[in-house]
Amino acid sequence: MAKTIVIKIGSSSLTDPQGKLDTKNLKRVVAEIVKLIAQKTQVVLVTSGAIVCGAEKLGLGKPKTIPEKQAAAAVGQSRLMRQYEKAFEEFGVTVAQVLLTRDAIADRERYLNVRNTLNTLLAENVVPIINENDTVAIEELKIGDNDNLAALAASCIGADLLVIMTDVDGFYLKNEEGISYLVPEIKEITREVEEAAGHPSTQLGTGGMITKIQAAKICSDAGVHLAIINSRKLDLLTKLAGGEKIGTLFIPKVSKLESRKRWLAHGLKPEGTLMIDPGAEAALIKNGKSLLPVGVKTIKGNFQAGALVAVTDETGKELARGLVNLSSQELKGVIGRKDVGEAIHRDNLVIL
Repeated sequence: MAKTIVIKIGSSSLTDPQGKLDTKNLKRVVAEIVKLIAQKTQVVLVTSGAIVCGAEKLGLGKPKTIPEKQAAAAVGQSRLMRQYEKAFEEFGVTVAQVLLTRDAIADRERYLNVRNTLNTLLAENVVPIINENDTVAIEELKIGDNDNLAALAASCIGADLLVIMTDVDGFYLKNEEGISYLVPEIKEITREVEEAAGHPSTQLGTGGMITKIQAAKICSDAGVHLAIINSRKLDLLTKLAGGEKIGTLFIPKVSKLESRKRWLAHGLKPEGTLMIDPGAEAALIKNGKSLLPVGVKTIKGNFQAGALVAVTDETGKELARGLVNLSSQELKGVIGRKDVGEAIHRDNLVIL
């Protein structure tokens, strides 16, 4: 059984047919989480639903503007947490609220503080309940969805398993006859899988299947298994944690990235792009070298020294990400030269 599990429950799983908070399903999920805790499993819960709770209280219907969503989140966060606190309290379990925005992940020191806080709460037998801080988040600060937030949390603390609870049984592909079938296990995220994730029939919940595939990539690099299961079916959490094949399980890479490399790969947003030639590609991928300006062909974006940039091949395929030693303007002045230092040092580079 997994020792540490991150569980993400989406808005669709917490909303009843009338568009209100489904407290019955919330309580049932909490009861299943408590069963895992009783088996000495540490659990982190990532939850949606704050905007739904707030909109219901304010009578907004479905909020459309950012101020409406932020106002609904401000009202809904406390209402949602009160429901979780009451549900866990029945079993004598203490919970803690953790609100995050992208800047808490992007800043290395704050990222480590998040990890230390979560690990301390788990050591004290407290269930951290995480949500994106929609009350203050703007586009530049938003992580984007709770699937990616859950994956970043799982990567941050080195969890064994991320469970995404949604309103379908798992991930579906289509056979040659065009008939959809549930895929029990995915070992590699192929183009076929990515294309299937973008199909309208799979777009359920806020983020749809695309964000779940993004989350699976983050988990794969971190050595974390990811499972997609149906939140409406009984005892799936305990069955899954016990080793039963439930829903769709994404198998991570054999060799996971170390903590700082995971942060470089997924904790930051690239501020620019460097296209490199085949020689530089071979030096990075095959020989484990730093990136030198001589191998850079083109530069996109305006960025300062220390910014994260994407590194692509000549077709535009992303190969790596890293922290640049030079600003975009400085780098343009030395592009193609051999007699200068590294554009990106190997220690600050992660191969994707």
